[in-house]
Amino acid sequence: MEKNEATTITYDYLVVINPDAHIARDVTHYKYMIAHELGEPRQSFSPAYIPLFRSEFPGCYEEDFIGVLAYLAQLQSAFTIYTSRIDHSEVGEQKHTIFVNVANPRPVEALHSRIMNAFEVDAQHYRPQITLARGLSSPAFEKVLKQIDNKLFVRSFYCHSFLLLRKPAMGGDYEVVREFSFGMDDPHDGPLFHRAA
Repeated sequence: MEKNEATTITYDYLVVINPDAHIARDVTHYKYMIAHELGEPRQSFSPAYIPLFRSEFPGCYEEDFIGVLAYLAQLQSAFTIYTSRIDHSEVGEQKHTIFVNVANPRPVEALHSRIMNAFEVDAQHYRPQITLARGLSSPAFEKVLKQIDNKLFVRSFYCHSFLLLRKPAMGGDYEVVREFSFGMDDPHDGPLFHRAA
């Protein structure tokens, strides 16, 4: 694709925190288990991540977007993210989401808030989480509830960066545009545990 063509396309941009490989593998296991319980064929599942910000705009603004994110990342300190269990919520009428909770949401919420403020977007309700399944009907949710209800997911990982992803707004798969390492990263600080229960 020519560079000029890429700048005229509207992209769906997504800023995310990626967990480590161990957690990503465990999340994929649960995604497969849910799909199996619902009788859905095995498929390639979306990557495990905690979303921070999403917006659509033409590719010609991408460099400006990257500049703002790079500036924010330089001011950000690294932190540890802890999870404790699998949870669920009702979204809209008769639609359900199953997710891995973030047990210490404040650092992620603060980062999300800084990104929203930088782009002058009004604050919205935000709950950091790693989605396992979304848009489930009530019958489908009830079918998998016994498999995930009160299931522990005690993990932690050291968050020292976030990723910018994009895909054409008309559809397709996300691709990584850039990783932004935090400017206040202390490599000696890290999670107290990686997995338990």
